[in-house]
Amino acid sequence: MPITCPHCAASMPDAAAFCPGCGRAMLPVTRAQGMVGVLPATLAGALAYFVLPAILFLLVEPYKSNRFVRFHSFQCIGMCLAAVVTGAVLRIAGFALFFIPVLGHLLVWLVSMVVSLAFFMIWIVLIVKALQGEMFKLPLVGDFAEQQTSAG
Repeated sequence: MPITCPHCAASMPDAAAFCPGCGRAMLPVTRAQGMVGVLPATLAGALAYFVLPAILFLLVEPYKSNRFVRFHSFQCIGMCLAAVVTGAVLRIAGFALFFIPVLGHLLVWLVSMVVSLAFFMIWIVLIVKALQGEMFKLPLVGDFAEQQTSAG
């Protein structure tokens, strides 16, 4: 039964090691299992998406040596930094748009709501993926988290 590549949707046989369309390796998804300290690894990874536990997990011993928990902790911190930077950019753009009488206020409000909703939905997806035991990587922040995980 042919399968499709998760990256480019090219059809390929079941036993393919690489995608014929994009050339990416077809590795099976590895899921986190077991316990880290007193918590299951998946729960610790999901709790890492709340900022305070993420910082604690990077400082306290059985958690800071677990690759799965470290990855999700760094990805949480990176996503929070991206949200702060995005908020600052929106604030500056909003200041410029407030000089447009009615449309400026509405546009700033609409863009702020859409961006806030997008960050909230990404946060929910990351928590669910961590609970499923996956190391789901965001485009830029996930690469940073992966580098920090392998460096430590």
